[in-house]
Amino acid sequence: PPPGSRAAGAASIAKLIDAITQFRAGGDRKAGEFQDILKMGRTQLQDAVPMTLGQEFRAFSILLKEEVKSIERTAELLLEVNLGATAIGTGLNTPKEYSPLAVKKLAEVTGFACVPAEDLIEATSDCGAYVMVHSALKRLAVKMSKICNDLRLLSSGPRAGLNEINLPELQAGSSIMPAKVNPVVPEVVNQVCFKVIGNDTTVTMAAEAGQLQLNVMEPVIGQAMFESIHILSNACYNLLEKCVNGITANKEVCEGYVYNSIGIVTYLNPFIGHHNGDIVGKICAETGKSVREVVLERGLLTEAELDDIFSVQNLMHPAYKAKRYTDESEQ
Repeated sequence: PPPGSRAAGAASIAKLIDAITQFRAGGDRKAGEFQDILKMGRTQLQDAVPMTLGQEFRAFSILLKEEVKSIERTAELLLEVNLGATAIGTGLNTPKEYSPLAVKKLAEVTGFACVPAEDLIEATSDCGAYVMVHSALKRLAVKMSKICNDLRLLSSGPRAGLNEINLPELQAGSSIMPAKVNPVVPEVVNQVCFKVIGNDTTVTMAAEAGQLQLNVMEPVIGQAMFESIHILSNACYNLLEKCVNGITANKEVCEGYVYNSIGIVTYLNPFIGHHNGDIVGKICAETGKSVREVVLERGLLTEAELDDIFSVQNLMHPAYKAKRYTDESEQ
């Protein structure tokens, strides 16, 4: 494969990494802004246990930190070039010294640590490096799309959804429904990610379709790779500037879900046992009463004990409590 496309790919990836890094910085800023906002964590779209909104946004940032490492590692594969291979990798009509000298010059011109391929015939026919690079781009797309899904869910409503955060209003949401605001930026980024995932299939099949000593399908590989890098870079910048930077939190809504949740009964396991916790949870579900109300009614804990266990500090940063409740039925 032509060394020029590899060097250009490495340069484009450097710009993508800068875009990811800026997006992560924005996520970290929001994590700091929301660090004291208590909210409900959810598993399988059901109430789980409390966390902070800051922790949720911090996790978004860490998700992409892993992708920077992955993309940087795979991008190094592009720097192994077949310059001097000529037609099929035998180096026909070139001096023996040509290939290493040409690769050295390419490194000087591009500023990248280009190295000669171990075997020029193999390097001329193989497009495995592109498969690896685009696989890393696909992984980034999968994680970015997941973040956008979460932003859309957290901002859903506002009256009949979660309504934990507010996304910036970018445009009128509907020509039919007045005052409707849609999460258009996360939706656009979702679609960018779908396109990248599709491009990955293109790269995979084109790399597989090469025959014998040359893969003539590299034009579509290059087109797909450069398009993916370009649209992912734009997606990072736009998601940051037109969405994440302007997100605000509905603190009272977030905290209201926590104190009205049945999930916080999990904090009581060391004190009342899992069996009693299960009973409390079922009563709450049937009656609409809070965990606090049911626990007090059944005389399982005192008001002061519940105040300590359900303090904001303990809910945000739970301290380990050794099991003090013993029930023979649980042994």
